[in-house]
Amino acid sequence: MKQKILFISLAVSSIAFILLAAFASTSHSEQSAHTSDSLVLSANMYIPEEISIFGENVPLDYFDVVESLERELLVNVYYQSQTIQFLKYCHRYFPTIDSVLAANNIHGDFKYLALAESGLRIVISPKGAAGFWQFLENTGKQYGLTVNEYVDQRYDLIKSTEAACKYLHNAHKTFKSWTMVAASYNIGVSELKTQANFQDIESYYDLYTNSETARYVFRIIALKLIMENPELYGYHNVEPFPTIPTKTVTVDTTISNLAEFARSQGSNYKMLKTLNPWLRHKSLPNPHKTTYHITLIDDTHRKLR
Repeated sequence: MKQKILFISLAVSSIAFILLAAFASTSHSEQSAHTSDSLVLSANMYIPEEISIFGENVPLDYFDVVESLERELLVNVYYQSQTIQFLKYCHRYFPTIDSVLAANNIHGDFKYLALAESGLRIVISPKGAAGFWQFLENTGKQYGLTVNEYVDQRYDLIKSTEAACKYLHNAHKTFKSWTMVAASYNIGVSELKTQANFQDIESYYDLYTNSETARYVFRIIALKLIMENPELYGYHNVEPFPTIPTKTVTVDTTISNLAEFARSQGSNYKMLKTLNPWLRHKSLPNPHKTTYHITLIDDTHRKLR
């Protein structure tokens, strides 16, 4: 009798184990299938049927162009922390950049080049390129920027954008293509011209070049697509940083103490340096009575509510 009961118990246990294993296997398969479907859906980047950049059409009938663009979309869409910051900051800086580009007859899409270069942050590269448009010191001076111990206009949004416009116009005289001009911003006019002449090509999309430059324009295009249609790439209700109410004070004399100057204007040193990163010292010597425009904010305007 005991053996019979033991046998029945073992049989029931075996059946239960088999059913449980089968259920687990089915559940896992369904989960895997669901996960797989989700990955496929989320990995397919939206690419419009037609795209233009800098007023020039992107040849989406080329397989390599589509694949290069999709790569940059994947990289930037899934770099969420950076892309969210871009979406938050662009509303603060793009209007100023747009106005300077328009005044200099440069296509508005070039603001995305500045975004690709610096993220619209006060950064300096390992090679020493600095500011919103990442000018090297000598290049910045070549295009009219003041760069010294006290003043570095590579960090001045308006001045550096004006300098970038000069560069872009100058490069367009060589390439007659704004897309090639954008590529030259990464590799240099001389090197791009050498490579284009050797390969006997005029289009960026036909150019064989180093990996960084090969990706450069596609990153700009990807940023444009994401910034202009963030919801299509999964970024919903990203609230931009508020526009800062400011005033401009024009000075043409030496300021021996910028902290005292800020306080005299109803602000403080922190806000002065935040809004004028081109001021690189605690004072502003001005023996030649150069005119400078300093952006200021009333300290009470720092409050969100």
